[in-house]
Amino acid sequence: MLEVGRLTRPHGVRGEVNVVLTSNRHERVAPGAVLTTPSGLALEVQASRPHKNGFIVRFAGVNDRESAEKLRNTVVSAEPIDDPDELWVHDLIGADVVDQDGVTRGRVVRLLENPASDLLELDSGALVPVRFIVEHVATEIIRVEVPDGLFDLDEV
Repeated sequence: MLEVGRLTRPHGVRGEVNVVLTSNRHERVAPGAVLTTPSGLALEVQASRPHKNGFIVRFAGVNDRESAEKLRNTVVSAEPIDDPDELWVHDLIGADVVDQDGVTRGRVVRLLENPASDLLELDSGALVPVRFIVEHVATEIIRVEVPDGLFDLDEV
């Protein structure tokens, strides 16, 4: 399960809840989607609509403000979405990065957000722009084609 958002506070008196997604995939709050709380409670989305920096969501079985209040500040998770055209952070972390010459440059320890291009931070300290990824096998290997000199600072 992946963390996809947070239920921040109730909205109105009919059990609706403000949801702020940490995912860019709005289908996480589409009718029929299921979000899970840390206690294992499954919340099925009945309806949702955009609101400010998130969504107003009605969940099955949450019919009044008191029920919605019990969900305040709850982190919610969901199953990973299978989309072969997307790179997912959980698939990149822990994978070995191999350059175009077959040299293993390190293991991905985290992803850093950057306006120009998100960066893979390697356990070697190197930073590799995500746009240089040409192939990957989830959590195992990431093949990159990088410009000459990108790893030269590591060798000094």
